Amino acid sequence: MGNVLMRYDPEVPLREYVSSEEARDLIRKELFQGPEWVERDRGTISIEEMYESVAKRIPEQYHEELKKCVYGWDICMEPLEKSVKLCEDARKWGTRRMCFPMQQQMSFIGISRNFSPLEAFDGVMVSSEVHLIKPDVRIYECLLEKYQLKPEECLFFDDRKDNVEGAREAGMQAMVFTEDYESPANIFKGTSRNNGR
Repeated sequence: MGNVLMRYDPEVPLREYVSSEEARDLIRKELFQGPEWVERDRGTISIEEMYESVAKRIPEQYHEELKKCVYGWDICMEPLEKSVKLCEDARKWGTRRMCFPMQQQMSFIGISRNFSPLEAFDGVMVSSEVHLIKPDVRIYECLLEKYQLKPEECLFFDDRKDNVEGAREAGMQAMVFTEDYESPANIFKGTSRNNGR
């Protein structure tokens, strides 16, 4: 979802909520690059627990700015124009579409209004459901099993190469999404419109 369907850029909340470069550097490191961010995506801690844990490593004078970043990080999430087109084309071609978000991205309830209703997807699996995160091959296998998908008939998009490699390890076709999508022909070439792919 992040940087495939929606823009994800921690620098946006850091610029919006944090007043000094020193505080931005610290919150960037301890929150957005810290272990709690990963565990929140894995679904093992709540957002409150994430804030409380990170706050222990942040001077008290920055706690209010940290809190705004924890609870308001999603101000950066805006639809990627070419992703909207890609999803629309996939629907027209009869291709099944699965949404595969991390927990914190799914927690951004506004995504259903800002991008498209989650009902528009044929399936949704959130990382916290299985307490696994990409690129662990097991999370792809869980998706395949949940929706009875054949890996060789799936095409997985991600902005990160390691996540793409994880999908390939699970037997899927996969490619790095670079926002250069123009036409379905170069992606769905050779796939049947009516085979449930």
